[in-house]
Amino acid sequence: MSDKAQGSAKSTFAVSITNFLDSGSIVAGASGLTLWTKELGLSSFEVGLLGALSANAFGSAIGALIGGHLSDKFGRKIIYTYDMLIYMLGTAIIAFSINFPMLLAGFLVTGIAVGAGVPASWTYISETSGSGDRAKNIGISQFAWSMGPAIIFIAGTLLAPIGLMGNRLLFIFLTIVAFIAWRLQSKLEESKVFEEQKKMEKASGEVPHPYRDLFSNMVNIKSLLFLIGVYMFWNLVAGAMGFLPYVYETAGGLTNMQANLLQAVLWIFTALATYIGFAKFGDKANHRIFFFVGAAMAAASWIILTYAGMNWTSLWLFVTLWGVSAGIGAQAWYALWATELFPTKYRAGSQGVMFFVVRGSAGIWSIIFPTILTNMGFKAAGTFMIVLLIISLIIGTIWTPQTRGKSLEQISEERYGKDIDKK
Repeated sequence: MSDKAQGSAKSTFAVSITNFLDSGSIVAGASGLTLWTKELGLSSFEVGLLGALSANAFGSAIGALIGGHLSDKFGRKIIYTYDMLIYMLGTAIIAFSINFPMLLAGFLVTGIAVGAGVPASWTYISETSGSGDRAKNIGISQFAWSMGPAIIFIAGTLLAPIGLMGNRLLFIFLTIVAFIAWRLQSKLEESKVFEEQKKMEKASGEVPHPYRDLFSNMVNIKSLLFLIGVYMFWNLVAGAMGFLPYVYETAGGLTNMQANLLQAVLWIFTALATYIGFAKFGDKANHRIFFFVGAAMAAASWIILTYAGMNWTSLWLFVTLWGVSAGIGAQAWYALWATELFPTKYRAGSQGVMFFVVRGSAGIWSIIFPTILTNMGFKAAGTFMIVLLIISLIIGTIWTPQTRGKSLEQISEERYGKDIDKK
C-alpha cells in the first residue's frame, strides 16, 4: 500500500466514525422513547417533538446547513476539531436527563452535531481519495453507518431487562466513542484540495458567496434536484424504518425481542452488503446498473412486506432484500455523487443544503406517517413507501452521472469548464 493510500485509509477510518455515531444516536434515541415516556410521563406532543428535533430530522437538518457552510469557509478540519465535542455534550445530557427540557436539549444538540459532521465527512473522504478508490472509501464510511444500528439494536436488546438505565448506558457508550473519534479526527491534516482552493481564492482576491454561486448556475440546480430526488424519496422510507418494530409487533404478532432482533439482522445485512458490495465494486461496476439493482431490491422488499402478509417467510425476504439494498442503494450513491458533482468551493455547502432538505422532509414525514399507519392501515402506508422508492429508482437510473474512474478535477472540468474553482 502506498503512503497516499495508507493515509487515505487512516483518514477514512477516523472520519467514518462520524457516520457510526450518526446512525447510532438515531437508533438509541428511537429505541428509548417508550422508556422515557414512561419515566417522565411525556405527552404524545412531547414525544413527537423529540423525534422531530432528533438526529434523524430537523436537528441534523439545521446542523448540516451550518456545518456545510463552515466547512467550505474555514476548512474541513474545523469540523473535526469541535464537532465531536458538541456531540459528546448532547449525548451526555441525554444520558443524565432528569426532565423533558433536559432530554429535548440533548436530542437537539446531538442532532445538530450529527448534521454538521456529515457533509464534512463525505467531502473529506472524497477529497483525500484517488479516482480509483473514492467509492471504496465512501463505502467504508457507509459500512460504519450501517454498523451503528446493528450494534445499538443488539446492545439495546441485551440491556432491555434494566429498562431506562439500559438506554442511558447506550448514550454513555456513544459519548465514549465520540471522544475516541474526536481524538483521532483532531489529528487529521486539512484536505489538500481545500487548501489549494483557498490559495487560488487568495491569489485572485475573489471570495465565493456560498449560496449565490451555488444557486446561480443551472448545472448546480440540476445536480441539486437530481440528488435530492434520489436521496429524499428513499430516505422518507428509510426514516420510517424506526416504526417497523411496532409494525412487527402489532401486525405480525412478534414479541418486542423478536422485532428488535429482526431489525438487528437487517442492519447486519446492510453492513455486509455495503462492505462486500458497494465498497468493493463501486469503483469498478457500471453505476447505472449497480444503482438500479439496489433500488429494485428496495422496492421489491416493500412489495413483499405490504402484499404478501406478515408471516416469517415474507419477513425474512423483506429483511434480506431491504438489508442488502440499503447497503448498495440510494444513500451510498448519494454520498458518492454529492461529493463528485460540485466544485471544491461549495462541495460541502451544497451537501448541507441537500441534507437540510432531506432530513427536514424526514421530520415532516415522521409526523405524517404514523397518522397514515393508524387511520389507513399498513397496506396503504406500505403502498406509499413503494411509490416513493420507485420515484427514487427512476430518477437515479435515468440520470446516473458518468463519474466512474475520474478525478474530482476532471469531473468538475467536464461539467463546468476549466478553472471553475477560480471563478
